[in-house]
Amino acid sequence: MKIIGIEHIGIAVDDLTKEGKFWNLILGLNRIHTEEVLEQGVITDIYDGRNAKIELLQSMYPNSPISNFIEKRGKGIHHICLKVDNIQQAIDELKEKKIKLIGEDYYIGAEGFKVIFIHPSSTGGVLLELAEEKD
Repeated sequence: MKIIGIEHIGIAVDDLTKEGKFWNLILGLNRIHTEEVLEQGVITDIYDGRNAKIELLQSMYPNSPISNFIEKRGKGIHHICLKVDNIQQAIDELKEKKIKLIGEDYYIGAEGFKVIFIHPSSTGGVLLELAEEKD
């Protein structure tokens, strides 16, 4: 598996408008994309952090993964996403090495990326997302 770099850092928030002001108005990062990811029950605001993006995640409904995360741990860093050159190759390698994935196959996430998550029990407590840029 070839890791290209950090794609983004995902941050769980309860209000995109309120929390986005810090990233945009205080730090001067431009919001470059907003999207609903229905499969995950989340609305994302993505900010250009130059070398890596900041992805704010707001729940669309109760009991979504983000809603549950905020209820258990509070707002804050939810996951780190690494960009890979070939998501299927990465999945195959991780399965071969008995790494616990969340799901069996990739799905299409925000910005059309092919994504899969690695369970925190395999990473020392960090939810890790792998993402391949859309063709």
